[in-house]
Amino acid sequence: MSNWPLPKTYSFRDQTVRFNVTGNGPPLVLIHGTPFSSYVWHRIAPHLAQKHTVYYYDLLGYGQSEQRDAQDVSLGIQNVLLAALLTHWQLEKPDVVAHDFGGATSLRAHLIDGCEYRSLTLIDPVAVAPWGSPFVRHVRDHGDAFAGLPPYIHEAVVKAYLRGAIAREIPERELAPYVTPWLGPTGQTAFYRQIAQMDQRFTDEVEARYAQLRCPVRILWGEEDQWIPLARGRQLAAAIPGARFQAVPNAGHLMQEDAPEAIVAAVLRGLA
Repeated sequence: MSNWPLPKTYSFRDQTVRFNVTGNGPPLVLIHGTPFSSYVWHRIAPHLAQKHTVYYYDLLGYGQSEQRDAQDVSLGIQNVLLAALLTHWQLEKPDVVAHDFGGATSLRAHLIDGCEYRSLTLIDPVAVAPWGSPFVRHVRDHGDAFAGLPPYIHEAVVKAYLRGAIAREIPERELAPYVTPWLGPTGQTAFYRQIAQMDQRFTDEVEARYAQLRCPVRILWGEEDQWIPLARGRQLAAAIPGARFQAVPNAGHLMQEDAPEAIVAAVLRGLA
Protein backbone atom coordinates (compact mmCIF):
# COMPACT_ATOMS: atom_id res chain seq x y z
CA MET A 1 0.00 0.00 0.00
CA SER A 2 1.99 2.93 -1.35
CA ASN A 3 0.29 5.55 0.84
CA TRP A 4 0.84 3.50 4.01
CA PRO A 5 4.30 1.93 3.84
CA LEU A 6 5.29 -0.84 6.23
CA PRO A 7 8.96 -1.15 5.27
CA LYS A 8 10.09 -3.40 8.10
CA THR A 9 9.55 -7.15 8.36
CA TYR A 10 9.58 -9.76 11.10
CA SER A 11 9.59 -13.50 10.47
CA PHE A 12 7.08 -15.25 12.70
CA ARG A 13 7.01 -19.02 12.28
CA ASP A 14 8.26 -18.62 8.70
CA GLN A 15 5.57 -16.05 7.91
CA THR A 16 6.25 -12.41 7.13
CA VAL A 17 4.75 -9.75 9.37
CA ARG A 18 5.12 -6.17 8.21
CA PHE A 19 5.47 -3.21 10.56
CA ASN A 20 6.77 0.32 10.92
CA VAL A 21 8.34 2.42 13.66
CA THR A 22 8.08 6.20 13.65
CA GLY A 23 8.64 9.13 15.99
CA ASN A 24 10.80 9.57 19.05
CA GLY A 25 10.00 9.20 22.73
CA PRO A 26 8.47 6.61 25.07
CA PRO A 27 7.27 3.48 23.22
CA LEU A 28 3.64 3.27 22.12
CA VAL A 29 2.24 0.21 20.32
CA LEU A 30 -0.88 0.40 18.12
CA ILE A 31 -2.83 -2.80 17.36
CA HIS A 32 -5.63 -2.92 14.79
CA GLY A 33 -8.61 -5.26 14.58
CA THR A 34 -10.64 -7.16 12.02
CA PRO A 35 -11.22 -6.89 9.10
CA PHE A 36 -8.87 -3.92 9.05
CA SER A 37 -5.12 -3.27 8.99
CA SER A 38 -2.68 -0.85 10.57
CA TYR A 39 -3.99 1.69 8.07
CA VAL A 40 -6.68 2.46 10.68
CA TRP A 41 -4.00 4.54 12.43
CA HIS A 42 -3.21 6.76 9.44
CA ARG A 43 -4.96 9.80 10.97
CA ILE A 44 -3.66 9.07 14.47
CA ALA A 45 -0.09 7.78 14.37
CA PRO A 46 1.44 11.02 13.00
CA HIS A 47 0.10 12.98 15.98
CA LEU A 48 1.20 10.40 18.54
CA ALA A 49 4.65 10.17 16.93
CA GLN A 50 5.35 13.79 17.81
CA LYS A 51 6.02 12.74 21.40
CA HIS A 52 6.37 8.95 21.23
CA THR A 53 8.12 6.19 19.33
CA VAL A 54 5.11 4.57 17.68
CA TYR A 55 5.09 0.92 16.62
CA TYR A 56 2.34 -0.48 14.41
CA TYR A 57 1.99 -3.67 12.41
CA ASP A 58 -0.45 -5.73 10.40
CA LEU A 59 -1.80 -8.77 12.20
CA LEU A 60 -0.88 -12.13 10.72
CA GLY A 61 -3.07 -12.71 7.65
CA TYR A 62 -4.15 -9.06 7.45
CA GLY A 63 -3.15 -6.02 5.40
CA GLN A 64 0.40 -6.27 4.12
CA SER A 65 1.41 -9.18 6.34
CA GLU A 66 1.58 -12.60 4.75
CA GLN A 67 -1.58 -14.41 3.71
CA ARG A 68 -1.30 -18.10 2.86
CA ASP A 69 -3.38 -21.27 2.62
CA ALA A 70 -4.09 -23.21 5.83
CA GLN A 71 -2.86 -20.25 7.87
CA ASP A 72 -3.76 -19.82 11.52
CA VAL A 73 -4.90 -16.22 11.88
CA SER A 74 -7.12 -16.76 14.92
CA LEU A 75 -7.07 -14.89 18.19
CA GLY A 76 -5.23 -17.91 19.54
CA ILE A 77 -2.09 -17.01 17.56
CA GLN A 78 -2.25 -13.20 17.43
CA ASN A 79 -1.31 -12.80 21.11
CA VAL A 80 1.70 -15.08 20.57
CA LEU A 81 2.75 -12.85 17.67
CA LEU A 82 2.34 -9.70 19.79
CA ALA A 83 4.48 -11.18 22.56
CA ALA A 84 7.14 -12.11 20.01
CA LEU A 85 7.10 -8.62 18.48
CA LEU A 86 7.47 -6.92 21.85
CA THR A 87 10.53 -9.09 22.47
CA HIS A 88 11.87 -8.34 18.98
CA TRP A 89 11.39 -4.61 19.55
CA GLN A 90 12.93 -4.93 23.04
CA LEU A 91 9.95 -3.24 24.66
CA GLU A 92 9.53 -4.18 28.30
CA LYS A 93 6.56 -2.00 29.27
CA PRO A 94 5.11 0.08 26.43
CA ASP A 95 1.86 1.96 26.34
CA VAL A 96 -0.60 0.05 24.15
CA VAL A 97 -3.60 1.25 22.15
CA ALA A 98 -5.73 -1.55 20.71
CA HIS A 99 -8.94 -1.75 18.67
CA ASP A 100 -11.45 -4.57 18.14
CA PHE A 101 -9.53 -7.90 17.79
CA GLY A 102 -6.44 -5.93 18.71
CA GLY A 103 -8.08 -5.41 22.08
CA ALA A 104 -8.58 -9.14 22.56
CA THR A 105 -5.01 -9.71 21.38
CA SER A 106 -3.55 -7.23 23.87
CA LEU A 107 -5.62 -8.66 26.72
CA ARG A 108 -4.56 -12.22 25.91
CA ALA A 109 -0.89 -11.25 25.57
CA HIS A 110 -1.05 -9.58 28.99
CA LEU A 111 -2.99 -12.28 30.84
CA ILE A 112 -1.64 -15.39 29.09
CA ASP A 113 1.82 -14.47 27.82
CA GLY A 114 2.81 -12.14 30.65
CA CYS A 115 3.37 -9.04 28.52
CA GLU A 116 3.53 -5.92 30.66
CA TYR A 117 2.11 -2.54 29.64
CA ARG A 118 2.56 0.90 31.12
CA SER A 119 -1.07 1.55 30.16
CA LEU A 120 -3.72 -0.01 27.94
CA THR A 121 -6.24 1.95 25.88
CA LEU A 122 -9.01 -0.21 24.41
CA ILE A 123 -11.15 1.08 21.54
CA ASP A 124 -14.39 -0.86 20.96
CA PRO A 125 -12.58 -4.12 21.76
CA VAL A 126 -13.82 -7.65 21.21
CA ALA A 127 -13.65 -8.70 24.84
CA VAL A 128 -17.07 -9.57 26.29
CA ALA A 129 -19.25 -12.52 25.25
CA PRO A 130 -21.31 -13.02 23.26
CA TRP A 131 -19.82 -11.55 20.08
CA GLY A 132 -20.03 -12.26 16.37
CA SER A 133 -22.55 -10.66 14.01
CA PRO A 134 -25.19 -12.59 12.03
CA PHE A 135 -22.99 -12.05 8.95
CA VAL A 136 -20.01 -13.65 10.70
CA ARG A 137 -22.10 -16.63 11.79
CA HIS A 138 -23.45 -17.05 8.26
CA VAL A 139 -19.97 -16.98 6.73
CA ARG A 140 -18.71 -19.51 9.26
CA ASP A 141 -21.59 -21.82 8.35
CA HIS A 142 -21.08 -21.42 4.60
CA GLY A 143 -17.39 -20.58 4.23
CA ASP A 144 -16.76 -22.50 1.02
CA ALA A 145 -19.67 -20.83 -0.73
CA PHE A 146 -18.44 -17.35 0.18
CA ALA A 147 -14.85 -18.14 -0.80
CA GLY A 148 -16.13 -19.05 -4.25
CA LEU A 149 -18.10 -15.84 -4.86
CA PRO A 150 -17.41 -14.03 -8.13
CA PRO A 151 -14.84 -11.29 -7.42
CA TYR A 152 -17.22 -8.38 -8.09
CA ILE A 153 -19.80 -9.76 -5.66
CA HIS A 154 -17.11 -10.42 -3.07
CA GLU A 155 -15.86 -6.84 -3.39
CA ALA A 156 -19.40 -5.54 -2.87
CA VAL A 157 -19.78 -7.73 0.22
CA VAL A 158 -16.52 -6.44 1.73
CA LYS A 159 -17.46 -2.83 1.06
CA ALA A 160 -20.91 -3.22 2.59
CA TYR A 161 -19.45 -4.98 5.62
CA LEU A 162 -16.85 -2.27 6.19
CA ARG A 163 -19.35 0.56 5.77
CA GLY A 164 -21.30 -0.94 8.65
CA ALA A 165 -18.39 -0.11 10.94
CA ILE A 166 -18.35 3.60 10.10
CA ALA A 167 -21.03 6.05 11.21
CA ARG A 168 -20.32 8.70 8.60
CA GLU A 169 -20.72 8.35 4.85
CA ILE A 170 -17.22 7.43 3.74
CA PRO A 171 -16.22 8.12 0.10
CA GLU A 172 -15.04 5.24 -2.07
CA ARG A 173 -11.48 6.58 -2.22
CA GLU A 174 -11.24 6.60 1.59
CA LEU A 175 -12.73 3.12 1.88
CA ALA A 176 -10.44 1.61 -0.78
CA PRO A 177 -7.35 1.07 1.44
CA TYR A 178 -9.45 -1.10 3.75
CA VAL A 179 -10.91 -3.11 0.87
CA THR A 180 -7.81 -3.70 -1.29
CA PRO A 181 -6.02 -6.26 0.94
CA TRP A 182 -9.03 -8.56 0.66
CA LEU A 183 -9.25 -8.55 -3.15
CA GLY A 184 -7.77 -11.00 -5.65
CA PRO A 185 -7.67 -14.79 -5.20
CA THR A 186 -5.34 -14.65 -2.18
CA GLY A 187 -7.10 -11.76 -0.47
CA GLN A 188 -10.58 -13.15 -1.00
CA THR A 189 -9.65 -16.50 0.51
CA ALA A 190 -7.90 -14.73 3.39
CA PHE A 191 -10.97 -12.60 4.13
CA TYR A 192 -13.23 -15.59 4.66
CA ARG A 193 -10.47 -17.53 6.42
CA GLN A 194 -10.19 -14.96 9.20
CA ILE A 195 -13.96 -14.95 9.66
CA ALA A 196 -14.11 -18.76 9.71
CA GLN A 197 -11.52 -18.79 12.50
CA MET A 198 -13.36 -16.36 14.76
CA ASP A 199 -14.02 -18.27 17.98
CA GLN A 200 -15.42 -16.87 21.20
CA ARG A 201 -13.45 -19.39 23.27
CA PHE A 202 -10.37 -17.19 22.87
CA THR A 203 -12.02 -14.37 24.81
CA ASP A 204 -13.78 -16.80 27.15
CA GLU A 205 -10.29 -17.93 28.24
CA VAL A 206 -9.50 -14.51 29.69
CA GLU A 207 -12.81 -12.73 30.33
CA ALA A 208 -13.07 -13.90 33.94
CA ARG A 209 -9.56 -12.54 34.59
CA TYR A 210 -10.05 -8.89 33.60
CA ALA A 211 -9.93 -7.84 37.25
CA GLN A 212 -6.31 -9.07 37.23
CA LEU A 213 -5.06 -6.50 34.71
CA ARG A 214 -1.81 -5.03 35.96
CA CYS A 215 -1.90 -1.57 34.36
CA PRO A 216 -4.17 1.47 34.08
CA VAL A 217 -6.95 0.88 31.54
CA ARG A 218 -9.05 3.36 29.61
CA ILE A 219 -11.86 2.33 27.28
CA LEU A 220 -13.23 4.37 24.38
CA TRP A 221 -16.51 3.28 22.77
CA GLY A 222 -18.36 4.69 19.81
CA GLU A 223 -21.94 5.57 20.72
CA GLU A 224 -23.00 4.58 17.19
CA ASP A 225 -21.16 1.22 17.17
CA GLN A 226 -23.42 -1.15 15.24
CA TRP A 227 -21.10 -4.15 15.64
CA ILE A 228 -20.63 -4.20 19.42
CA PRO A 229 -23.20 -2.23 21.42
CA LEU A 230 -22.22 0.48 23.88
CA ALA A 231 -23.62 -1.60 26.74
CA ARG A 232 -20.82 -4.15 26.21
CA GLY A 233 -18.30 -1.39 26.74
CA ARG A 234 -19.86 -0.40 30.05
CA GLN A 235 -19.95 -4.07 31.04
CA LEU A 236 -16.25 -4.40 30.26
CA ALA A 237 -15.39 -1.27 32.23
CA ALA A 238 -17.30 -2.61 35.24
CA ALA A 239 -15.20 -5.79 35.12
CA ILE A 240 -11.89 -3.89 35.32
CA PRO A 241 -11.24 -2.12 38.64
CA GLY A 242 -10.33 1.51 38.07
CA ALA A 243 -10.99 1.45 34.33
CA ARG A 244 -11.89 4.80 32.80
CA PHE A 245 -14.74 4.67 30.30
CA GLN A 246 -15.51 7.27 27.65
CA ALA A 247 -18.42 7.09 25.21
CA VAL A 248 -17.59 8.92 21.98
CA PRO A 249 -20.54 10.57 20.17
CA ASN A 250 -21.02 10.29 16.41
CA ALA A 251 -18.58 7.39 16.20
CA GLY A 252 -19.20 3.87 14.97
CA HIS A 253 -17.10 0.77 15.51
CA LEU A 254 -14.23 2.14 13.42
CA MET A 255 -13.76 5.20 15.59
CA GLN A 256 -10.45 5.89 13.86
CA GLU A 257 -12.40 7.10 10.82
CA ASP A 258 -15.29 8.76 12.63
CA ALA A 259 -13.51 10.52 15.49
CA PRO A 260 -9.71 10.25 15.24
CA GLU A 261 -9.32 13.46 17.21
CA ALA A 262 -11.10 11.86 20.19
CA ILE A 263 -8.59 9.02 20.18
CA VAL A 264 -5.58 11.33 19.89
CA ALA A 265 -6.86 13.56 22.69
CA ALA A 266 -7.68 10.66 25.02
CA VAL A 267 -4.38 8.89 24.45
CA LEU A 268 -2.23 12.00 24.85
CA ARG A 269 -4.18 13.07 27.91
CA GLY A 270 -3.76 9.64 29.44
CA LEU A 271 -0.04 9.48 28.71
CA ALA A 272 0.77 13.00 29.92
